[in-house]
Amino acid sequence: MLSESRSRTSPPPAQSPRNLRPLTAVADCLIAVLVAPACAACDIPLASPTSGAVCASCWNAIDTFPPPWCERCGDALPSWRVVSVASATCARCRRRGSALSRARALGPYDGALRRIVQALKYGRRPTVARRLAQLLAGAHGDLLSGVELAVPVPLHRGRHRQRGFNQAEELARHLGVPWARVLRRTRATPSQTGLPAARRHANVRGAFSMRRRTYVDGLCVLLVDDVCTTGATLESCARVLRQAGAREVRAITAARVAGPGR
Repeated sequence: MLSESRSRTSPPPAQSPRNLRPLTAVADCLIAVLVAPACAACDIPLASPTSGAVCASCWNAIDTFPPPWCERCGDALPSWRVVSVASATCARCRRRGSALSRARALGPYDGALRRIVQALKYGRRPTVARRLAQLLAGAHGDLLSGVELAVPVPLHRGRHRQRGFNQAEELARHLGVPWARVLRRTRATPSQTGLPAARRHANVRGAFSMRRRTYVDGLCVLLVDDVCTTGATLESCARVLRQAGAREVRAITAARVAGPGR
């Protein structure tokens, strides 16, 4: 009888977001006064610390790539007229083949987006990845359509141990598609920062392989990383996935170094 009476008792009504707003405002005030946390991107004190490590002004200041863009690499194209003439690919992609079928980035690796990515990567703020991934999914839902598995670009185990997390994994887990650690980095490579394009490709050649007991046969795979500079790392990973039987390999990154000299 006791259990029956309990089962008939209605649970207390859940608090609506509107009811929680005063509590959130109080929490923001207390944290702002007692801790005074600063935005991880611009270092200005956060007005709403409970909303995340990056302030609203920085998120709103992100420059995104407007269409049209190259279907293959994601670089901006000068006009829609070029798209109709060149089948939506840039001159560089028309000159050379690629294991990637499509690639996209949220915006250029500059300004607010650069600071946010660096806060994620070097400032050890993995929570920033959730919002970045949501922005990527909102901007490039067409790229995610049909994807069966997201694969983060792996870090070497030494760098992963040093950093404590893989920023590409943090992005992959919030894109709304299944993800898995399919690739491994077989050797530690020098940082790509500062290397010319030719050296970047040589630097990562043969640096990736499939993890044991992982399979991508017949799958449409999405490579995920934080920044694309020359595309050398993504290309190297894509070749491994295609050799392992992936039907198609796409790529998405939070930012892309755009323009001449990539």
